[in-house]
Amino acid sequence: MIYLDNNATTYIADEVFETILPYLQEEYGNASSIQHKIGRNANHAVEYARTVIANHLHAKPKEILFTSGSTESVNMVLKGIFERYHLKGNHIITCQTEHKAVLSTCAYLEKKGATVTYLPVDRNGQIDLELLHSSITEHTILVCLMAANNETGIIHPLKAIAEICQEKDTLFFCDATQYIGKEKLDLQRIPIDIVCFNGHKLHGPKGVGALFIRRKSKPIQIAPLVHGGNQENGLRGGTYNVAGIAGLAKALELIDYSTHVKELRDYFEKSLMVQIDECTIHATQFRRIHNTSNVLFKYVKGSELMTNLPNIALSSGSACVSGSRDPSHVLKAMHLSDEEAYCSLRFSFSRYNTMAQVDIVVQEIASAVTKIRNSSPIWQLYKSGKLE
Repeated sequence: MIYLDNNATTYIADEVFETILPYLQEEYGNASSIQHKIGRNANHAVEYARTVIANHLHAKPKEILFTSGSTESVNMVLKGIFERYHLKGNHIITCQTEHKAVLSTCAYLEKKGATVTYLPVDRNGQIDLELLHSSITEHTILVCLMAANNETGIIHPLKAIAEICQEKDTLFFCDATQYIGKEKLDLQRIPIDIVCFNGHKLHGPKGVGALFIRRKSKPIQIAPLVHGGNQENGLRGGTYNVAGIAGLAKALELIDYSTHVKELRDYFEKSLMVQIDECTIHATQFRRIHNTSNVLFKYVKGSELMTNLPNIALSSGSACVSGSRDPSHVLKAMHLSDEEAYCSLRFSFSRYNTMAQVDIVVQEIASAVTKIRNSSPIWQLYKSGKLE
């Protein structure tokens, strides 16, 4: 099996696995039980990880909180901000191409009285910054925009968005789940207020995430989503996932910003364009995270193509909606037709992939596409000029 579904989840790095193991066996203490050595060892692991993550983001350790992952973080921030800032306003701004964790939570908050603006995007997945600027009103309490799209890899202009939010005195929350681990994020240079990400997108463990909340002269108020003990200064109750937290920090320490993955992706795209007629790479006109390629194979359903590629792991979009019969909401927002969305597949690479694998994948895709099209009356009509 050649694995090209790294935006869904990643192989856990050997070094990360070795880091995790002691905290499941010998060092199994509760990080809140600092009265004895084994608890203090666990606490030290958590605080060391907090420092590692803070340093990676150019933040302060006290600005880092731990969660079970980005979906929990998204729910905590959106619901918590809405609860604490409702006296100021009820307006939230997001985007039509956000992850379902954001869109579903916003839909929930609309039932609770929130007003949500869903910014449109163009064919390249780009928002209009002037529209963002004009959409922020005195009642806006939060702008929620992801760093990089999980289906297309498109990167939002984070610095420009953050500066608009600063000018308008509005909080900016960024889901950087697909971004961190692939691109550097310097939170001293880019004044984002709140950032979330998780471990399993960057060769770390599942079930653990981190949330950055900037410390400001006027503290950001977020109501807790999970009540319990006083962990994370009362913002997130529950026993610390020490093994996961240690693994998340180790995964960040191992991040390699070399050009290897970009070279794989670029070689893959060039090879596809040479070997397969009528295939289109989505959103190539703007900056993308370097591991992601979303490809339209004209008149070849993505589901059928995947069935004919049993030795390649890939997806038609977000893992959270992969079982849906509906076309990708991301591609639809980018003005693609239902047919075009159904005929698109996402390929996402990692540092563990090789050029030899790319050659095999392109050959197998070319063979499968030819087989499907040869038995397709629609394709024959298209080639004869009777369909557009």
